[in-house]
Amino acid sequence: QVQLVESGGGLVQPGGSLRLSCAVSGRTFSTYAMGWFRQAPGKEREFVSSITWGGSMTFYADSVKGRFTMSKDSAKNMLYLQMNNLKTEDTAVYFCASDRSQFGSSSDFGTKKNLDWGQGTQVTVSS
Repeated sequence: QVQLVESGGGLVQPGGSLRLSCAVSGRTFSTYAMGWFRQAPGKEREFVSSITWGGSMTFYADSVKGRFTMSKDSAKNMLYLQMNNLKTEDTAVYFCASDRSQFGSSSDFGTKKNLDWGQGTQVTVSS
């Protein structure tokens, strides 16, 4: 059974940086597309970024493009989200997610229905 465990959230001032991590177990990590989502208070969960199963391409929501960088380390079964120049509107619970199908696409990750989820980590951007 797959497990996804996020870490690295916290309180940061506007303009600051955080790196989120997601430890993945119970799955052949290198053959599944992965992604990050977030959910702000009172809002629906939204797509943040995704990475191809091979790790060669990444996709980002317009709101984070140029500020966030997603990566994966298949040797460690770890997923990362480097967040720079954080804004107050980035405040949310951040979730990592894994496609349930091997070798799936990543460009449409934000609309996929069959995903496995972590429990989330809180990111608060405030002065």
